[in-house]
Amino acid sequence: MFTPAITGTGVFTPENVITNDELVLAFNAYADRVNEQNAAAIEAGDVEPVPHSSTEFIVKASGIEQRFVMDKEGVLDPEVMHPKLRERSDDEPGIMTEMALDACQKALAQAGIAADEIDLVICAASNLERAYPAVAIEIQQELGAGGFAFDMNVACSSATFGIQAAADMIRSGSVKKAIVVNPEICSAHLEWRDRDCHFIFGDVATATVLERAEDAKGGYFEVLSTRCATQFSNNIRNNNGFLRRTRPYGLEDRRDMQFMQNGRKVFKEVLPMVSAHILSHMEEEGVAQSDLKRVWLHQANKTMNDFIGKKVLGREPEPGEQPNILQDYANTSSAGSIIAFSKYNEDFAAGEYGLICSFGAGYSVGSVLVKRH
Repeated sequence: MFTPAITGTGVFTPENVITNDELVLAFNAYADRVNEQNAAAIEAGDVEPVPHSSTEFIVKASGIEQRFVMDKEGVLDPEVMHPKLRERSDDEPGIMTEMALDACQKALAQAGIAADEIDLVICAASNLERAYPAVAIEIQQELGAGGFAFDMNVACSSATFGIQAAADMIRSGSVKKAIVVNPEICSAHLEWRDRDCHFIFGDVATATVLERAEDAKGGYFEVLSTRCATQFSNNIRNNNGFLRRTRPYGLEDRRDMQFMQNGRKVFKEVLPMVSAHILSHMEEEGVAQSDLKRVWLHQANKTMNDFIGKKVLGREPEPGEQPNILQDYANTSSAGSIIAFSKYNEDFAAGEYGLICSFGAGYSVGSVLVKRH
């Protein structure tokens, strides 16, 4: 048996930024346009008018102040309201691979290893641009990695589930070095025309290198243990897929073919599940609440994170103990906790403990308990 360790992380951040003010301006123009088109039906009481959004509403509901996206023009066009991503030929790398390569190269540089030393690539993301061939295999080829590769989808928990899979394979000896990459183009599955959720998501890609601790070239985080759990729920759902095709925003437009959630039920059901999951995981490993230096949580909603942080630590988190990157990146699905981990781990001293946790549709929750060496 070998000890798995995290030796490098990388984050790809798109160039385009959409602020709340920009988003609200576009959404309200769209709302006015739709309401004008349906003025008679609205007056007759047959159709509900589309309500305006506001920056104050967005910040209060989520804590989000801006988001990075792969395409800004389409999202902010009141007549389009979705990213306009160029369709690529089968002979060129996909957009997810392009994002992934940037994050992977940064993670490999931090770990101090070459791409051809990697013998496992897992592309773990909430949405994949095609059914097959696996995006992970394309990333493997473009990166120059060896071994094998596969895709994984556990929605917002994809990164932590991927880390568990990679850590287990390293522990067993079936692989020596792995990279788990999370290219998330959340803007492409968000319904930008729905006031209740039009502000939630952003785009990003993250990558995490795992290898045998004995092979680490510098400081590393030992993966003490991982724990995953799932419980079926329809409260977060997206019905779009290769078996049910539709033309977005066209004649066959269906609201359920984009991101949907029952926010109140999610809040009520997921928070106790995640808090209990983390505390049980820590108890099994003999790690007390007072032992944790930091918790890197999935970046879905500031109120949710504050609640979980308080439950896990047994008190109000001190500044830095439960860092948020939500205000800058918005919800980036599986990548959120890895962004937080990547940006806020350099101050760890040897022997200090931390915990990475993601949670989301499924329901799903994954936690990774780490110790600095």
